[in-house]
Amino acid sequence: MEGGQLAGEGQSFEHPCPLHRSTVGALLASQLGWKFYDADDYHSEENRMKMAKGIPLNDQDRIPWLCSLHDILVRDVASGQHVILACSALKKMYRDILTRGKEGAPLKRDESGKEEKPAELQLLVVHLSGSFEVISGRLLKRKGHFMPPELLQSQFDTLEPPSAPENFIQVSVEKNLPEIVATIMETLK
Repeated sequence: MEGGQLAGEGQSFEHPCPLHRSTVGALLASQLGWKFYDADDYHSEENRMKMAKGIPLNDQDRIPWLCSLHDILVRDVASGQHVILACSALKKMYRDILTRGKEGAPLKRDESGKEEKPAELQLLVVHLSGSFEVISGRLLKRKGHFMPPELLQSQFDTLEPPSAPENFIQVSVEKNLPEIVATIMETLK
């Protein structure tokens, strides 16, 4: 896990298909008694409209959204809450923002005027991996989400799977849901 100034943990689920990462994250949070957030619920209206029109989000669209998610995680972890976040943190830079906040953000000052380092979270990234064909098939069955299936290719094009030294595990979505959850639970022990 990343070294941090906060006690507590967060788990981030990364996967190009919102349906699967949300299902896995919500089930795991329920079993652990942890708080669950679906990052899609925190997109701006502009981002939702852009995706609904079939336009992929770029870094400028995502960074404010990721910073907001970082702030939510920091708040909850600082209060002693364990958290699971289902999020399409497709790039290493996005996962870094979730962990450390926006790079280059002005440092806060404490009461004596000294600059404080931004809060850093301990984060385990659960990378739910699967082929385009498998994920596309599941996405086509999904109803009522603002991201159309046509954007899936852009998600795969953007994807930078986690690698060392990131703290992550990779779990295949071709496993059934109980197997996926069991694999993650074993890692958390």
